Amino acid sequence: MTSQPTSLKVLVYSDDSDTRQQVILALGKRPHPDLPELEYVEVATEPVVIQQMDAGGIALAILDGEAVPAGGLGIARQLKDEIYRCPPVLVLTGRVQDNWLAVWSRAEAAVSHPLDPIELAETVIRLLRPRVPAQA
Repeated sequence: MTSQPTSLKVLVYSDDSDTRQQVILALGKRPHPDLPELEYVEVATEPVVIQQMDAGGIALAILDGEAVPAGGLGIARQLKDEIYRCPPVLVLTGRVQDNWLAVWSRAEAAVSHPLDPIELAETVIRLLRPRVPAQA
């Protein structure tokens, strides 16, 4: 029997600390009772995103497409190209009309600014559920 992990690591990338805080506050410690608690890894620069993702253990990456100088959309595409069995990626886009860029980036999902906490939580739950072993 596989035991459920005690927490899931969620990488949150943005050069803007306010954006990172919006994501973390919207999701909270446990967005759904079926999921373990979330442990956040806050990242402000592209090299650290790559380093964290290469190290493994990340269940989900949330990347800000509006980050500068390296946008999350380009980073998402790079991760999908370079990491075998890359964890799911959620990109934050500037507006709904930019969601086609999320398709280009090969991210599994996109949520546009301004962030809707309910939409963000539902999207994260959908992406994380398959990463948690079913309870026996």
